[in-house]
Amino acid sequence: MTAPQIVDQSAWRIARSAHLVAEKEFTKARDELSKARRQLPWLEVTEDYRFQASAADGGSAERTLSQLFGDLDQLIVYHFMLGPDWDEGCPSCSFWADSYDGTLEHLAARDTALVAVSRAPLTAIDAYRNRMGWSFPWVSSLNSSFNFDFAVSFTDQQVEAGEQLYNYGTQAFGGSEAPGISVFRRFDDRIYLTYQTFSRGLDMLNGTYHLLDLTSKGRDEADLPWSMAWLRRRDSYPAE
Repeated sequence: MTAPQIVDQSAWRIARSAHLVAEKEFTKARDELSKARRQLPWLEVTEDYRFQASAADGGSAERTLSQLFGDLDQLIVYHFMLGPDWDEGCPSCSFWADSYDGTLEHLAARDTALVAVSRAPLTAIDAYRNRMGWSFPWVSSLNSSFNFDFAVSFTDQQVEAGEQLYNYGTQAFGGSEAPGISVFRRFDDRIYLTYQTFSRGLDMLNGTYHLLDLTSKGRDEADLPWSMAWLRRRDSYPAE
């Protein structure tokens, strides 16, 4: 760590005010980027995807993509990495998912539903959700091409060949399951894909990372073997 510069209150305020100018510029640029995102063209989804939902999520055991919206017109799908033969969910996806429960009512107030989707069987999803104490809706796409069609699941052959299928063909993914967000809109009884993001694009959904970004240490990951080497599932950190 580089030794911090220690100053008096006047110098601290001058430095902070200068940084505030940069922060305001960033906020304005972010608002413009969000506006441009809302103006992206839509892609109609014509496949009648089917999912398996547990009784905890209400409704019938089988649900269509349209039914995942409930009575709302917007749907955010988090592609949660939990494969068909996995014993537990991805630690990184779990890190993100820890903040979802508290958002559901607020999202609904703005005509938006949130649901997680994984290729694991429903029994594995429910067991892991119960373990982590989550209640957000989470369905299985095991018997559907949904994850493959939305570029977050890959065959063994694709993984072995190192095909660059993830994040709009910009990178290969080192496993069969990858994280992502897909955003849909129901309009005139049709469903449209309005946005997707992957990889670092998911950062904006992680409140813990943004809180760490405010601290003097930041995320403190530069000297780790990989960025999230420190991360554990919430129930797996060593007891103090």
